[in-house]
Amino acid sequence: MQEQKGCEIRPAKLKDVEHIFDLIRKHENDLIVRSVGDITQNIDRFVVCESEGRVVGCAAWKILPEIGDPEKASVEIQSVAVSGEYRRKNIGSLIVAEIFRRVRPFEPVQAIVLTFAPEFFRSIGFKEIAKTQVMHKLYMGCINCTKHANPFTCPEIAMAMDLRKKQ
Repeated sequence: MQEQKGCEIRPAKLKDVEHIFDLIRKHENDLIVRSVGDITQNIDRFVVCESEGRVVGCAAWKILPEIGDPEKASVEIQSVAVSGEYRRKNIGSLIVAEIFRRVRPFEPVQAIVLTFAPEFFRSIGFKEIAKTQVMHKLYMGCINCTKHANPFTCPEIAMAMDLRKKQ
């Protein structure tokens, strides 16, 4: 676990579910809204930032298998959200760094993200890629999206970071 002045970056707990739900919902224009049930089922994949007893930032991760070659799996970073008054204080970067710390033992090849905030992800080392490079993600996640009819016309930007390099 990492600490930022006045904030603790830690694994999420079941008591955090409603707070995570509210935080993601407040960013509904930038994120795919998740149900309380989905957050609860995946609570072991969430990392939060807590400040003064409240959740002010969150993110989750998911392993995306590479069909036919499990050793080339990717990790998707999802639901990165930070409360307005806590933005630009390095909290999002610390949360993503904690996710990397947690997933590194699995040795994924890369981290990927589909995002409306490419500047943030670029600032922590992600590079823009073609959506055709993340077809498994598009098929598994974007196929059920209620925001856009087609993942290739969706304005989200696909980005990736090579995790095979020593960090």
